[in-house]
Amino acid sequence: MFTASPLSGNKAEQYEQLIAQCQALLHGERHRVANAANLSALLFNNLSEVNWLGFYFLEQDELIVGPFQGLPACVRIALGKGVCGGAAQTRETLLVPDVHVFPGHIACDSASQSEIVVPLIQNGVLIGVLDVDSPVLNRFDDTDKAAFETIAALFCAGSD
Repeated sequence: MFTASPLSGNKAEQYEQLIAQCQALLHGERHRVANAANLSALLFNNLSEVNWLGFYFLEQDELIVGPFQGLPACVRIALGKGVCGGAAQTRETLLVPDVHVFPGHIACDSASQSEIVVPLIQNGVLIGVLDVDSPVLNRFDDTDKAAFETIAALFCAGSD
């Protein structure tokens, strides 16, 4: 059985510990929805200043909400729309310090001020995105970006 441990040290050290916990949580389980559910709970409950964290999965030409933690979310997002749709379309991580100045931002939770979205690429195919919102401006930086990209890669490698 998996047991989460409290994080300690600076931000980079905490992410190293969190990534190790993600690896342990994913070990031996390949079910995409189960892994997304557990990862969203682990990350949401260990990261400060986060008000929404979850997965959107690609179905045909739109992203459909998957497992998440936070307030109810937008169910469908078209490719190219908002931060999630933009990251999915470009297949690049989008780090948005202030969502209110992002053209076409979709406000699912009015408390969100900043956001990071990481595309989920499995065997060269886009399967969805990992979306993290914060009620704090400029919450995410390059350390967060690198850690979430690592977590997204672990998720894609360990899920069917």
